[in-house]
Amino acid sequence: MAGGAVIAVLSVASEAAPLVKTGGLADVAGALPGALRAHGVGMRTLLPGYPAVMAALEAPRICAEVPSCFGGPARVLRARGGGLDLLVLDAPHLFTRGAGIYLGETGADWPDNPERFAALSWVAAEIAGGLIPDWRPALVHAHDWQGGLAPYYLARSTAAGKVASVLTIHNIAFQGLAPASRLGSLRLDPADFTPEGLEYWGQISALKAGLIWADRLTTVSPNYAEELLSPAFGMGLDGVLRARRGQLSGILNGIDTQVWDPETDPLITPYKAAKGKAANKAALRAEFGLPEAEGPLCIVISRLTAQKGLDLLIEALPALLERGGQLALLGSGDPGLEQAFQAAAAHPQVGVRIGYDEALSHRMLAGGDAILVPSRFEPCGLTQLYGLRYGTLPVVALTGGLADTVIPASPATLAGKVVATGVQFSPVTAAALGAALGRVCALYAQPKLWRAMMRNAMAHPVGWDHSAAAYAQLYRDILGEST
Repeated sequence: MAGGAVIAVLSVASEAAPLVKTGGLADVAGALPGALRAHGVGMRTLLPGYPAVMAALEAPRICAEVPSCFGGPARVLRARGGGLDLLVLDAPHLFTRGAGIYLGETGADWPDNPERFAALSWVAAEIAGGLIPDWRPALVHAHDWQGGLAPYYLARSTAAGKVASVLTIHNIAFQGLAPASRLGSLRLDPADFTPEGLEYWGQISALKAGLIWADRLTTVSPNYAEELLSPAFGMGLDGVLRARRGQLSGILNGIDTQVWDPETDPLITPYKAAKGKAANKAALRAEFGLPEAEGPLCIVISRLTAQKGLDLLIEALPALLERGGQLALLGSGDPGLEQAFQAAAAHPQVGVRIGYDEALSHRMLAGGDAILVPSRFEPCGLTQLYGLRYGTLPVVALTGGLADTVIPASPATLAGKVVATGVQFSPVTAAALGAALGRVCALYAQPKLWRAMMRNAMAHPVGWDHSAAAYAQLYRDILGEST
């Protein structure tokens, strides 16, 4: 453990693996508390009391009552669950629902999402102000727009005093917008509804509130932190971020290297170095109904959206298939993309599964040769990190965290002692992706070189050690500045 006193931190997140997950935010919120322990940080995670979370709690006990919680009474429960120290906002009127945690059965947002996650943020500020008699954080770490109002409520709380706040932007495309008519129901001061405050093109923005009122801002890769300052990536908030440039830093995400370990993974045929691909690859081909082939078996594990660049892959796919390559895809999302990939699966070298299957994703990473991540923007990305860990070489667009985590194959990185770990392409177009797939096939045709890149990929650090240390230092810097 690092020297000095243990820092008490409250993490405010709308999801956390393994309890509830829709994306990378859950992986980060689930992994960071354990990684921070070794660096002198004691983190408790405040989660909504969704049915899945409530069912996973171990010996929960009531530690606070909240009589009026955005439309009804609520309680704060303390418990362990999923390996985490939890505080759970048990508010059945807000969180006890079927369908998704953000979306109803029709696929649209729950109409009261602004109130649901304002409640989470408001209770975080109440905890900072002493709601729980025997525990109070020194710092609140909020995540994305769902926690974005926590720094605002903290700043407006007299009870919270000098409790500091951090906001991490996982994806600025989601901003938590609500009409101005809901200022009252969200417990926001109308005086703060200005262009310098909560107002965003006539609406309330929970994310903007966090960007303005948090003591420090982070995002999930150094390159994405720079990209956010530009109109092309800032999604209308680049001006706010440029004004706070001195308080913004990029800290790379990591992955749980115990869960994702090709030598011990119980969901695959375990392997060491590059020697374990053959058995897993044969099993994966059989599972997807793919024949033997001379070219690489490329995989995709992704939401099927334009952000992820999967429409580009449809157009670029011939560049892979014509050179003997194959594609196995697992994902769901845009109905048009789902249909396009299902149509592409008529080709004997293409296999497609619509949906998500955690165990299958492990088998795909173990059996694939390359993992395709052609995102138009990607704050950090986790699938390329899983690919590195399993020696499944990432093929990535030159953007965000993809640029920070993959060493591209080039004359310099392939000469002498090979240091390359994957393939990058730019600009983010179908033509550039097609050219990258051609390079993948050419590299795969050189087995000695390909194995060297696999070894480099598997040796690349992808865990939380370095990033957890950076977060711990950030917390100490903030607390040093505020005391």
